[in-house]
Amino acid sequence: MSTHFEQDEPAQLESGLGLRIPRANGLDVHNGSVAPNAQTELEPHSSNSELVRDAIIGLADGLTVPFALTAGLSSVGSTHLVILGGLAELFAGSISMGLGAYLAALTDTKHYEVEFARETRQIANSADLEDEEMYGLFAEYGLGREVVEPLARQLRGDPEAWVKFMMDFELKLERPKTSRGWISALVMGISYFVGGLIPMIPYFAVHSVNKALFISIGVTCVVLLIFGYCKAIATGTTKRAALYGAVETLGIGALAAGVSYGIVRGVNKGLGGTTG
Repeated sequence: MSTHFEQDEPAQLESGLGLRIPRANGLDVHNGSVAPNAQTELEPHSSNSELVRDAIIGLADGLTVPFALTAGLSSVGSTHLVILGGLAELFAGSISMGLGAYLAALTDTKHYEVEFARETRQIANSADLEDEEMYGLFAEYGLGREVVEPLARQLRGDPEAWVKFMMDFELKLERPKTSRGWISALVMGISYFVGGLIPMIPYFAVHSVNKALFISIGVTCVVLLIFGYCKAIATGTTKRAALYGAVETLGIGALAAGVSYGIVRGVNKGLGGTTG
């Protein structure tokens, strides 16, 4: 098997390592032949997957935890208590989620820096061993030394690119953006607050705690279904799987709220309190 890289071929991509990578003009998937004149389109990939993940985690927790808390507190029979307790949890939870996301991002950045420094030292001091590791990485894809040698030679001539290659493919670590920490904190904190505020809105608008509870349950169930469906669709699943994800999300939220309501009601009765 041999490789042939045309330097003047227009359909080429330049990777972050400065390597010229040929791109096929077209492929007939029915007979496996390459159609030189066919035009292929690449599907777009999201570059904000981490932000989407933070938003999903924040919304999921926000829709579940404050909803369960307010449902539990409503068993005591005081709208005032539900609002105070819900707001306290909402602000505390938002701050906690935001700080957690920020600290996690700092940890990822520190981990990358440590591994980057270690990989740089290994390439400088043990180039032969790193060379074998590089061949081993390509061997996992069925590429032999004779195929990889031109690429390996180019990497060996550029230590910085070699380090980046090993970070990307051996350690599978991507350099975190410097702004990731506070952006992740804001996204997760705000999404948690927004998600947690939804179940509380009826308690601000309705004086009767029982009526507010039922309205909150109805609104939150609808939002959980929509959120579960959209979350599943965002992962690229089928509509049927998305419907299952919506029901699953609703079930988790309902279970948390039901358990919380029962526990608080039981404790309140045990302490001799009254319920509305």
